[in-house]
Amino acid sequence: MRAVVHRQARWKSGKNKTGMDPTMVSSCIDPKLVFAWQTAHSLARYSPPPVHDRGGFRVDTHSEKEVKRWVFPKLCDGLRGLARDIALPRHYLKLCGSNEELRGALPPRWEIQPENYFMQATATAGEPSALPEGYRMEVHQVGQVTRVQIVAPNGDFAANGSAAETVDAFVYDRIETAPNHRRKGLGIAVMRALAAARKSSISPQLLVATEDGRSLYARLGWTVIAPFATATIPDMGF
Repeated sequence: MRAVVHRQARWKSGKNKTGMDPTMVSSCIDPKLVFAWQTAHSLARYSPPPVHDRGGFRVDTHSEKEVKRWVFPKLCDGLRGLARDIALPRHYLKLCGSNEELRGALPPRWEIQPENYFMQATATAGEPSALPEGYRMEVHQVGQVTRVQIVAPNGDFAANGSAAETVDAFVYDRIETAPNHRRKGLGIAVMRALAAARKSSISPQLLVATEDGRSLYARLGWTVIAPFATATIPDMGF
C-alpha cells in the first residue's frame, strides 16, 4: 500500500521546521493507509480493532484515560457532528491535518493537544546498533507484536518501544528513552531492533511522532506525510 497525499496550501514566505508550509489549510491522506495504521496501532496496544464511523475510524478503548478515539483522514461533517455531540472528557478526536485545521472545526470546549506528525519510512532501518557499555537489550515477541526494552547498567529502564505487523502495515509505537539516557543512540537501537522483526518487505512502515521524536526518525530516513492533530475536552472533575 502506498501513501497518497494531496495538499492544498496558501503559500507565504518560508516553511516551519517540519519542512511543511505553516499556513497549510487542508491535507488529505489515503484513508486506507490511515486505517492500516490504526489497525496495527490498536494491535500494538491490545486495544479493540478500529471500526468505520462517520467518515473516520473509531476505537472503543475504554481505558482509564480514554473512552473512545476517532481518527479522521480529513475534515468532514462526521467529525464536526461528533464535536458538537460529545460533552464529556476522555473522548479524543484526531485528524490527519494541522492544529489550526482541527481547531476551526470544533466548539470552544475542545482543547487542542500538541501537534504530532504522521510519518512513513522511505529507507531501510540499517544494521542493528551496538549499545553503550553495560546496557543490555531485551526483545519479546508475541504473535504480531514485538516489544524491545533497553536496560541501563544499574538495572533502570533506559529505552523501549513496540511494533505490530499486519498484512497492510508495520507500525512502530511508543518509542521512548528515559531523560537521563538520551543522546546515546538508544532510540535508534530500539527502532532497528523492532525493524528486524518485520516480515514483509513491501508493506508500509508507519508511525505517529511527537515533535521531539520527529527529528530522530528523520535521521533514520522517515518522512512526514501529514500533520496529526488531536483534541479532547479537559477533565474538569467529571
